Amino acid sequence: MSELWWGVLMVAIGCYGLKLLGLSVPERVLEHPLTVRAAAFIPVGLLAALVVVQGFTDGSRVVVDARLAGLVVAAFLLWRKVPFLPMLIAAAATAALVRALGG
Repeated sequence: MSELWWGVLMVAIGCYGLKLLGLSVPERVLEHPLTVRAAAFIPVGLLAALVVVQGFTDGSRVVVDARLAGLVVAAFLLWRKVPFLPMLIAAAATAALVRALGG
């Protein structure tokens, strides 16, 4: 077995171990108000980080391009409570239009 497969096997064992460790956490810890509040914010933070990384970076550098226009349109339509699919189409169309116009 090559070093790569040993690494894959070790990562798989580590992931399984973390999952098993998570299942052994006592109920009183999971039901603590601070834990519940913190767990509610984790998806928001991950989504915000994903938007920033995908919207403002190109490899290892920060860029401002047509994606920013799409994000601005999406944020505005989200603020106006437009349903998801029309908001997605409008944001994609805006980014495509800005790219087509050379921005």
